[in-house]
Amino acid sequence: MNNSPLDKKLVEEKIAQLRIPDIGKASIREIVALVNLVEEASNFKYVRMEMGVPGLPPAKVGVEAEKDALDRGVAAIYPMVDGIKPLKEESSKFIKNFMDIDVAPAGCIPTTGSMQGTYAAFMAAGNCDKKKDTVLFIDPGFPVQKQQMMVLGQKFETFDVFNYRGEKLKEKMESFLEKGNINSIVYSNPNNPAWICFNDEELKIIGELANKYDVIVMEDLAYFGMDFRTDFSKPGESPYPPTVANYTDNYVLFISSSKIFSYAGQRVGIMAISDKLFNRDYSDLQERFKGTTFGATITLRLLYSLSSGTSHSAQWALAAMFKAANDGEFNFVEGVKAYGERAKKMKRLFLENGFEVVYENDLAVPIADGFYFTIGYPGMSGNELVANLLFYGVSAIALDNTGSEEEGIRACVSFVLPHQFGDLEKRLKLFNENFSK
Repeated sequence: MNNSPLDKKLVEEKIAQLRIPDIGKASIREIVALVNLVEEASNFKYVRMEMGVPGLPPAKVGVEAEKDALDRGVAAIYPMVDGIKPLKEESSKFIKNFMDIDVAPAGCIPTTGSMQGTYAAFMAAGNCDKKKDTVLFIDPGFPVQKQQMMVLGQKFETFDVFNYRGEKLKEKMESFLEKGNINSIVYSNPNNPAWICFNDEELKIIGELANKYDVIVMEDLAYFGMDFRTDFSKPGESPYPPTVANYTDNYVLFISSSKIFSYAGQRVGIMAISDKLFNRDYSDLQERFKGTTFGATITLRLLYSLSSGTSHSAQWALAAMFKAANDGEFNFVEGVKAYGERAKKMKRLFLENGFEVVYENDLAVPIADGFYFTIGYPGMSGNELVANLLFYGVSAIALDNTGSEEEGIRACVSFVLPHQFGDLEKRLKLFNENFSK
């Protein structure tokens, strides 16, 4: 690494300071902390790809609505734990307008970001049936959901979907479900980090298996509408994004404001529970939490205990953003297409300098350019690549952090601004000059 643009001793000193035993296996937050320390101790700026943080301004309609709500004094008032009425109604309309799925306003519940939503849903699903104590993750996926499992003390199983696309998915999933211990199935669509998108054939398989084995499907839609190969931006008009909700009533959808509206800082999203699941009674769940239905347990027992509701003013912001999208006044998909353009340019820089795309195809077609992409380097494991790139001023996390069995890294495009492309190109050239030998 003699040609590294960074002081190697400084990086090693900060790794030791944070007591990270294996930097290649570091978590997202550990990489964030390390890069922050190196940048603070030098004039050097990393090309940061480790964390999925929005890199665009927040939706103006949300900001203005939240300011107005604060001026009206909502900061002094507790919101209803299941959400303010305008947000519940606009959420229901949004799901109908942009997914063609009917979910009653009662089942549209604001949460403190989708992470709180999944935490509460995991807790509920894990107690619906005493015989079903395990979650099945279709990976790769969002690493922090596994951390939630650890905090909850719940069991999980996982498999990398890379080799089980299309019809192969059914046999693989059934090998887990037939054991009888799975309570829920979790995945993101589009996928974090591979950016693959399940199609209707695959979602039908998932939905029919959920019906057959009576398990709950949790569909994380953090990057809703961001498969830019198809225009999903027109309310009430097809095409609609494929969803498991077309094939089962055993579902919970998570729609976040963080990426599609660039509203991450206010920690607000929607957990949408199907009407049938919302009103379903589970005797074991009632015994555990002394509640009634699945939906009532989520709101009046779990979310009430976790945070007693979601920020009052942020709920008004989200309601306004949903309403503007529903009314055709706010094209949120157009607003985030910059991520696709960045991904396209960044991929080219990596490919020109000896790297390879890991998850390259989405079934029979090239993968979309979006919020994430995956990159490997010949002869180097994902953990080694993370560690080596850190000395060249590029930060990312290893794919094995996401449950992937492939070797490489997850690259998030949101924090890499166009003026940094020149720095990225120079650093990748230096990296390739050193390691291609």
